[in-house]
Order: sequence, then structure tokens, then C-alpha cells
Amino acid sequence: MSRRVVVTGVGLVCGLGIGTDEVWKNLLAGKSGVRTITHFDTTGFDCTIAGEVRDFDPLHWAEKKEIKKIGRFIQIALAATDFAVRMANLKVTPDIAESVGVYVASGIGGFDVIEREHSKLLQGGPGRISPFFIPAAIINLASGHISIRYGAKGPNSATATACSASAHAVGDSFRLIQHGDAEIMICGGSEAAITPMGVGGFAAMKALSTRNEEPERASRPFDAERDGFVIGEGAGILVLESLEYAERRGAPILAEITGYGMSGDAHHITAPAEDGDGAYRVMRAAIHDARIEPQQIGYVNAHGTSTPLGDAIETRAMKRVFTEHAKKIAVSSTKSMTGHLLGGAGGLEAGISVLALRDQSLPPTINQENPDPECDLDYVPNHTRKAALDYALSNSFGFGGTNAALLFKRWNSH
Repeated sequence: MSRRVVVTGVGLVCGLGIGTDEVWKNLLAGKSGVRTITHFDTTGFDCTIAGEVRDFDPLHWAEKKEIKKIGRFIQIALAATDFAVRMANLKVTPDIAESVGVYVASGIGGFDVIEREHSKLLQGGPGRISPFFIPAAIINLASGHISIRYGAKGPNSATATACSASAHAVGDSFRLIQHGDAEIMICGGSEAAITPMGVGGFAAMKALSTRNEEPERASRPFDAERDGFVIGEGAGILVLESLEYAERRGAPILAEITGYGMSGDAHHITAPAEDGDGAYRVMRAAIHDARIEPQQIGYVNAHGTSTPLGDAIETRAMKRVFTEHAKKIAVSSTKSMTGHLLGGAGGLEAGISVLALRDQSLPPTINQENPDPECDLDYVPNHTRKAALDYALSNSFGFGGTNAALLFKRWNSH
């Protein structure tokens, strides 16, 4: 019999704030974290807006001499982990170190470091490249730094499955605890790709919104006038524990994780299949894993990126999963407020789903002004709503046709 797994900590950092409480408060207020880009000069760029983490001071989480040795995605991951670990009242002591693991994902890793060091190479030759370049940029070093900082000696890994990466990290961590390979997992993801190459690359694909004059209204999932996603940065970190261990140490239990699904589209490098088959199968897999009926789910935190194709296809897939219940379920895309955190999105949105269950509050999809006939579900438009929720599903879909779905249950001790 596999073990029950609960969530005891959530750490959130994104364009809506630094810290779980601030992010959650701003989500429920329906605020947008999207502004004009300040990280670099956007002259000549088609897209000049993003969900930047503003006023982030890495000195709160790393010593000055360490900061240039770690990419921004690692700095933000350390911050989000601090919030999650504090919420969980977790102290990793030597006697439990081997049973505490870290599994923190990123889609791209240290893009800022790669660009900086490449510029040094072009200007001054290979002798100018920092000896810390590689460990500052590679994806698993967020997990590495967190493990070192907290003394966590259990499983240590990182996924790099594009925009599904941190949802896979949470789901894989759930499995590790279920199967007895760890008692506690610090898991999720982080991304900081608001750089010239990051923004320029997505813009070259015509994937980004160009509503540059109205940044706060640019991310508009499921709206008829959506024109692409808005890139965001940040991190979402969860502390997962076996129920037995969490209860033994008196940890605060926020929710239970009960289901995890994975699927592949086997269709196209960037576009989902028109019928949404991969999205349908991944939701179905998570529901099957939890051994519940689709009708028991009250809320879906949608992948909902604000792309014309993706939102319509996800809606189609939800109708197929939930059949007549689809019209009764509440669906929202918090990317309308945070932007799209790429590899960090699934961790952030898993955390948001847990808080929605804890507080029985549904964060809205803002900028829902012009209904799209193809997107005709209840997207919790523009205003937070109280609800009686037992289960929340969080969707994440990535380039290459990689999909993840996580299912959380409201905590009660019975």
C-alpha cells in the first residue's frame, strides 16, 4: 500500500510579490504583476512587457560573494524555499538528513549567466569566462544549493521538461515519498528567463503578447482578444511529507496530494494536438491515480497561457474529461496575473491550488472581458470567489508535448 502524502509548506515568489502571503493576497485581489521590462533595454524588441520579480534583493538569501556564483533562478529558488521551509516549521537535523530530498526544476536555468559569460567571451576571449559559469547556470544547481544549505541528503534531482518541469518535480517527489524513498521532499521549480535571448527567442516564435501599451491587461487567458503569453519569472516550492511523518512532528498540514499524471502528445515540437488528447489523458491519469470521479473536482488551475491555440485546446480537453460536469467546475488561469513562469509555472500553480483548498477561495482569471465562443467554461472572471472545494487539479503542458497534472485534496484529519 502506497503512503499518503501531505503538503506542509508553500513558498511563492513571482511578479505579484516576494513571499507566499504577499503573492496570495495579491492573487485574491486580482492584481496584475505584469509591467514594462526593466531587466534590459528592450529597444527593437516586439515584446517589451513581463512579470518581473521587482525589488528582489538576493542578499537576503545569499552572501555577497556567493551571488555572482549563482544565476538569478537559483537566487529566487533559495528565497521561495526559505518561505516554504519556514511555513512547514522544518529543521533538517543530522538524524533525518538522509530522508529529506530536494527536487527543484527549471526549464531553462541560468539564461542570464549564459548571456553574460558569452558576452565576456566575445569581448575578451576565453580567459574572461568565470570559473563559476557552469555551476551558476545548469538546471540542477537550484536543487544542489538548496540541498547544501539545508543539509538534505536524500534524493536530489531536477527536471527540465519545459513548462511542465516543476509540476513533474512535485509529482515525482510525491512518488518518492509514496514508495518510501524519502519522508520529506522540498520540491517545485524556478525560472528567470526575462533576458534578451529569452524574450527575443519567444518573440521570434510569435508566442508572446505584444500588448505593450497595456502591460497589466496583456495576459488574458480564454479571452477572445488574447494574443500570446506574457513571460514571467519566479519560483514555487512545496514541502511534501509522508502523512505519518508530518503528524509525528506536528507539522501544519495544508492539503493532501492524491494524484499525479504524465502524458506525451507525440504530435509537434511546440503546438498541442487540436483535439487536446495529451491534455485529456494527463488529467484522466491524475484523476485515476487519486481513485476519484471527475465530478468530485471543484477547481482546475488551468495551464491557460493566453495563447489563441492553447486555451481553446485545453478547454476542449476539460470538456472531454468532465463531460456535463465541465459547465459546473470553476477554472482559472492565474497566469493572467503572474505571467507564465515557464519551468517555474507548475510549482507556483501547485502552491496556489493548495492555498485555494486551504482558504476555500478561488483566484480569478483577470482580463476576462470578451468571451471566446470556443472557451465557454466558468473561468472565475475578474473577481475572487469563495467556494466549497474538496479537490483541485493543476495542469501544466510543455513544448515537446510533455504534460503533467497534479491533484490536491482539502485537508481534514478524518
